Amino acid sequence: MTNKFIPHFRILLLLLLGTNFVSGQNDSMILSYKDYLYNIVNFHPIGKQADLRIDFAEYKMLSAKGNFDPVLSSSWSEKQFTDKLYYRQFQNRLQIPTKLGLDVVAGFENTNGDFLNPADKTDRHGLWNIGIEANLLQGLLVDERRVALKQAKTFQSIAENQKLIILNNLLFDASLAYLNWQMHFDMNLVIDESIELAQNNLSNTKQLFENGEATAIDTLEAYLILQDQLFTSEANKTKLVKAVQKMENYLWFDDLPLTLVNGTKPEKFDERIFQIDENFNMPNLLKEHPAILEKRNKQFNYELKQKLNRDKLKPKLKIKYNPLLATTANSIAPQYAFSNFKWGFDFSFPLFLRSEKAAIKQGVLRIYDIELSIQNKQNELKNKIEASLEQRSRLIRMISLQNKNILGYKQLLDAENEKFRFGESSVFLINKRQEKYINGRLKLIELTNKLQGEILIYLYNINALPERTQ
Repeated sequence: MTNKFIPHFRILLLLLLGTNFVSGQNDSMILSYKDYLYNIVNFHPIGKQADLRIDFAEYKMLSAKGNFDPVLSSSWSEKQFTDKLYYRQFQNRLQIPTKLGLDVVAGFENTNGDFLNPADKTDRHGLWNIGIEANLLQGLLVDERRVALKQAKTFQSIAENQKLIILNNLLFDASLAYLNWQMHFDMNLVIDESIELAQNNLSNTKQLFENGEATAIDTLEAYLILQDQLFTSEANKTKLVKAVQKMENYLWFDDLPLTLVNGTKPEKFDERIFQIDENFNMPNLLKEHPAILEKRNKQFNYELKQKLNRDKLKPKLKIKYNPLLATTANSIAPQYAFSNFKWGFDFSFPLFLRSEKAAIKQGVLRIYDIELSIQNKQNELKNKIEASLEQRSRLIRMISLQNKNILGYKQLLDAENEKFRFGESSVFLINKRQEKYINGRLKLIELTNKLQGEILIYLYNINALPERTQ
């Protein structure tokens, strides 16, 4: 929501929180659809939960980057027995992982003792070393650390898509609740008008009965008509109360649920509040929909894992090379000599590779499974979007026809009232004309509500509802 809506929304919140205002102000208070959605996105617990996914993704990225953090380790080991120093060993080691798949290592060791292994003995100045450790076969092009980093980047996209999906679901349910409130509120206005008409008919019929121009049965019929309208009003008000209660489930502020004060009205909106582009690019939508992108990103993560699984079919061959740097009594700076070094390698290879092959087969099945899920979701979205557009067109035509019918019903009702004044009609006929007119208006409200609901379904399926808060 732009800044110009925020002050109005804060004033509205004061009203919702129960600040005392005069009756005339409460009667004219309107909870707009924009403010309603703004409240949900910014204050509803589920909206906040959606934001947590972004925070979680950021920490997952930080964790993946932590796999490349340098590691400093030290150890000290000493043995004294019968006044003899068997050994004293001191070692420092710094290991720096890189994204190239090799580790830079450096260290310092200083050992002495009477029973120390000669291969481990250093002079009293100690020995420095610096070198590399690298995987030449398995782990050369891909390893757990690099895969975890790429997966963390993808997870950030997944989290953003999941946030949009959560918000879309939340706003869809909340919007339906708002539409239901608006429908029963508008119906209540029409029913109140029908009660007023029925009361006028009853008064007129009583007057005609007193003048000898109507029978007692006519007054009874007019009275029963009024009672029917009062019953209809009570039934609709029951639905209206439930609609308000359901809508209030979505209103929060500062972690507290809100309750609408008496007199709050829904916004009077029509189809124009929703902007629909019927010429959108369906193939692009089916590729870029958050639900599809979420699945694609998960599929990409499976493919990364599959590369790692295939890499594990290779033998493990790790080489280590460390030039040795000695210090002397005359210089504390390490001295390098080409002939001083330490090197070696580690090799291993499972003979049957059953675990590795099984992991690859499972990966193939996972990737195929999610591909089938993507195809199904794309087809489902396509059919729902096309059905919504078709249903919307039909409802627009039905609303146009209903508007014409209401004009006709009104003309018939006015004509019947005119005939009744001249004694050429009856309460029964007036009731029938009035019933058609009122029911026609109620039907129009219901059709309009269905149209708004169908537009909401369309916006939900193209994931456009969060844009309503901009």
